[in-house]
Amino acid sequence: MTIRGRLKTSLLVCVRNDGYSAALERRKIYRALSDPKAAKHDQVRVIDESGEDYLYPAAFFVPIDLPSTARRAVLAAAE
Repeated sequence: MTIRGRLKTSLLVCVRNDGYSAALERRKIYRALSDPKAAKHDQVRVIDESGEDYLYPAAFFVPIDLPSTARRAVLAAAE
């Protein structure tokens, strides 16, 4: 079950995909949803290639901060 509409979205770049090559592409920007429980376990909730949100190791991603125009464009393209 996806929880996309209820949580704040942040952007992450995938830097590793060990064991998840079908679900994650290295160097691609992904939307991440706030999940405090996952963060306590060093995981992030990411909307992956399936279009659904799943937990992945936080070490697989680096957070990015884009100018507002670029952020809006990235988020619009992801919908």
